Amino acid sequence: QVQLQESGPGLVKPSQTLSLTCTVSGGSITTNYYYWSWIRQPPGKGLEWIGFITNSGNTYCSPSLKSRASIFRDTLKNQFTLQLSSMTPEDTAVYYCARLILDSDGWWKVGSWGQGTQVTVSS
Repeated sequence: QVQLQESGPGLVKPSQTLSLTCTVSGGSITTNYYYWSWIRQPPGKGLEWIGFITNSGNTYCSPSLKSRASIFRDTLKNQFTLQLSSMTPEDTAVYYCARLILDSDGWWKVGSWGQGTQVTVSS
């Protein structure tokens, strides 16, 4: 059974860059039909999709974050990483990594979640 675990700093200063790594076990990030995503939830708000990296290494990010967000992977370590630059207090959120799968209707859905990690942006 696939498991995902986020790791990285819990506190980031404004203007700095966040780097979070998702370690995947029980499945390879290069396996076909799965995409690997970052999602966040600010306090009191809904989930916000950040972006994903495909099994072949192609990346896509939300238009609202594309200028600041980068996603890359390390296939040997079976990890993928989010880097989000120019952090502000509005970026405070619980950050999740997740595995996406294409369902039979042609829609992407979250198949597996990491436990989430709290990231607070504060000076």
